[in-house]
Amino acid sequence: MQRTVSPKPRTDEIAVEALLRPQTLQEFIGQERVKENIRILLEAAQGRGEAVEHVLFCGPPGLGKTTLANIIAHEMGVKITVTSGPAVERVRDFAAIVSRLGEQDILFIDEAHRLPRPVEEMLYPAMEDRCLDIIMGKGLKAHTLRLRLKPFTVIGATTRIALMTSPLRARFGVLYRLGFYGLSAMEQIVRRSAKILGVEIEEGGCQEIARRGRGTPRVANRLLRRVRDYAQVRADGVITAEVARQALKLLEVDSLGLDGVDRKIIETIIHKFNGGPVGVDTIAASISEEADTIMDVYEPYLLQLGFIDRTPRGRVATKLAYEHLGLPYEEGQPTLF
Repeated sequence: MQRTVSPKPRTDEIAVEALLRPQTLQEFIGQERVKENIRILLEAAQGRGEAVEHVLFCGPPGLGKTTLANIIAHEMGVKITVTSGPAVERVRDFAAIVSRLGEQDILFIDEAHRLPRPVEEMLYPAMEDRCLDIIMGKGLKAHTLRLRLKPFTVIGATTRIALMTSPLRARFGVLYRLGFYGLSAMEQIVRRSAKILGVEIEEGGCQEIARRGRGTPRVANRLLRRVRDYAQVRADGVITAEVARQALKLLEVDSLGLDGVDRKIIETIIHKFNGGPVGVDTIAASISEEADTIMDVYEPYLLQLGFIDRTPRGRVATKLAYEHLGLPYEEGQPTLF
């Protein structure tokens, strides 16, 4: 079952996300420092008449990495080709993609940390020397054919920069880290999306959705659509603070945007492992979830809230987590259940 507050994209949301996605830096809300750096990068490239330097975006899913890549292409007036690490399985597939890129075009690689090693090694000379080295023939007749490429830009996106190899990271000239959005930015995003979707929303309703959006625009937009449905069926179509609270309660999303899975992780650390420390693999086995999913999807927001801590021995539930769940906590001593 898909979580309502999952920051990962869904196939049935592609059309809606495209509708809500900002097209320019001016329309993009939040990430002010990143936006200003991108603005300078683009103006400099345009002034020199060159392709933009290779860019790497990192951060949790749903924060706007793909959107910013599309904005860079739009601002530069060039074509963008979108692919992902797992999708490029063979070297010849990658060669076909890169060889079709035009002058100053952009190749966007999502989940760049999951590129197959042979493809990654072919990417190095493409990024560095603007050429492709293709091996022709086999055995003693094998030889290398070097194809020249037009100047282009690689924009990579990753949620796990630690899993990227050092040679690949080194070939990106610019690294931008995206963080969770503040409440003010989230309210602006909800307000903008409601206007685009033609939803009537009061300030209180906007604040309720923004507060539970986990600092992630994709989650806030999804909650907005679900609350819109509730308002249409159970209310008069207007999203007020009370309508938003009732709708989100029905979706089991609490006041901080936590759902059943988030609470299960915290409760597992507290109840089964006396508050921790406990390894992420053990937590994953206890709740029947993948360890990578916990680290990529669930953990970043729980860390942001200060509900769990990472220690050399594993994850630990904090006092804030106990308080949020209404459980007793003694400083410096695990609570036994």
